[in-house]
Amino acid sequence: MVEPIEAGCAIVADDLAYVDAPATTDTTETEASSRPLKALATFSIAAALAACGGGGGSGGGGAGAGFGAGIGGLPGAGSGPGAGSDAGPYRYTQAKTDEEAARFLLQAQFSASEPEIADLRNKGYLPWLSEQFGAPRTQSAWEWIDSKPWNTVEIDAAVWRQLMVSADPVRKRMALALSEIFVVSANEIGSSWPHAMMAQYFDTLVAGVTGNFRTLLEDITLNPAMGFYLNTRDNRKEDGRGRQPDENYAREVMQLMTIGLSQLNADGTVKTGTDGQPLDTYTQDDVTNLARVFTGYVLDIRTGEREGFKPPGGGGAFDTKDWTTRPMAYLAANHSMLEARFLGITVPGGTPGPAALKIALDALFNHPNVGPFIGKQLIQRLVTSNPSPAYVKRVADVFGNNGAGVRGDMKSVFAAILLDDEARGPGGLSDPNFGRLREPMLRLVQWGRTCGIASATDAWKIDNLSDASFNLGQSPLRSPSVFNFFRPGYVPPSTAIASNKLVAPEFQLVNESSVGGYLNFMQNRLSNGFDNKDVMASYAAEKALVLDPAALVRRLNLVLTGNQLQPATVNLITTALATPNLTAASSDGAKLNRICAAVLLVMGSPEYLVQK
Repeated sequence: MVEPIEAGCAIVADDLAYVDAPATTDTTETEASSRPLKALATFSIAAALAACGGGGGSGGGGAGAGFGAGIGGLPGAGSGPGAGSDAGPYRYTQAKTDEEAARFLLQAQFSASEPEIADLRNKGYLPWLSEQFGAPRTQSAWEWIDSKPWNTVEIDAAVWRQLMVSADPVRKRMALALSEIFVVSANEIGSSWPHAMMAQYFDTLVAGVTGNFRTLLEDITLNPAMGFYLNTRDNRKEDGRGRQPDENYAREVMQLMTIGLSQLNADGTVKTGTDGQPLDTYTQDDVTNLARVFTGYVLDIRTGEREGFKPPGGGGAFDTKDWTTRPMAYLAANHSMLEARFLGITVPGGTPGPAALKIALDALFNHPNVGPFIGKQLIQRLVTSNPSPAYVKRVADVFGNNGAGVRGDMKSVFAAILLDDEARGPGGLSDPNFGRLREPMLRLVQWGRTCGIASATDAWKIDNLSDASFNLGQSPLRSPSVFNFFRPGYVPPSTAIASNKLVAPEFQLVNESSVGGYLNFMQNRLSNGFDNKDVMASYAAEKALVLDPAALVRRLNLVLTGNQLQPATVNLITTALATPNLTAASSDGAKLNRICAAVLLVMGSPEYLVQK
């Protein structure tokens, strides 16, 4: 097997890291089949750290009028294969090759299987996407946790299961993107039902993918998990003795979830004053006043539910988990009745809480910053780190009007992001500034879906994988802070990315430990899975090709990268896999080793790590 990498042996020079691996003296068939791969595997993951930029892109043209009617009728995007090919800005309506189909699938969801590629090519992008948005509802994360005996599963298992095997991967992929904007971290959630509460929070994000941003904003605001995380639960009015409403959510809902710190043009560029400095979107007075609106909300625990749950095996009773499925309830006695002025809006004194909340959320929802601020971040999560201003404006325009007069239609926003010429055009494949570094958790989910992962017991015991030295370095719903795993504007210091005034958000996760840790983690999991091999990949498709290294690499190149491996990389991996020669009589261990080595090398290559 590939030797483990010690964190201290990674040397970062500029923005290119080289990692050396020790040699092995084991010459068994299984070990020998991967011996030539060590240096390649350890080099390739680190080499990719130089490649990620994000997107200049040309792009122009008008807004995506016509995204209405459930994203069904798109003037300029066509309504079926081949339609509207010259209409722009949505000229690419159908995948003409398997590579184009795989590229789209890997942006829209987590993986690209051969049947999915064929289905997408047959239907065209928009009909396929519309079908995915309308797919039947699947078992929710909360329902899965509820189906298990008390205290036997955690939020990590529930969410990994949702990402790995749920039958609606498009909604789950986009919900994961939303979770990096509307951050609630399971690291800092109390209560007697933290896992059920976090599962319901993820389910709320899933519902938001096909709903309206205004509805999502209110659902997030009143969600119990957000109440625990940013202190809106039991947030009380001023008492005349020094206590003031907690300002945490008021600040973060503006800074991170709706309008951002600086005033924006419609294309996402920052407005500046006469002194050349960015213009602020809000002041501390806005925060203080808005905080009054978010007072008066408590957990909705009803009569008969208090101390209604008695844990098996004894112990004190506590409240049932029913409240985790409901928005927080309004308690008038705790709500501030003072006038609240913010963002040019006034909530008159004496306004009841629900009416005040509506005024506040409507004001945030209708702020001109929201379209470009949210749209750009979703582009960064799904397509490219540095979208052109024209791309951002087209998406922001669709946020403002889906073509049917509806603001905030999330299906249309996601469609606009994925169907835009800047996302679909071939130019990005050769543009060194286009693309994004694949997040570690996306790599793991892609491996699982591509290679047939399953849990024999349906326990899905994949734990918190946040440790970068020994685990993946990232875990869903486990952000270290409300600011996500990385900032949208993060710039790796002393790099070509910085010199070119670009950003690379995911690089905030990258260091010497995480580079070696990722390879070591994947090397172990590819062959051993999780939870004493209860959670394992079947490798059914790969096993059918294992005796033909070239065919094996061809498949992995298509389904993992959209055939974006350079010919030299393909040749290098194929040659390395060919030794020793395997036959039908070779051991299952040797065959599995070849498969795992092939997957590891592809998933450690620069062309894979930088998604274009």
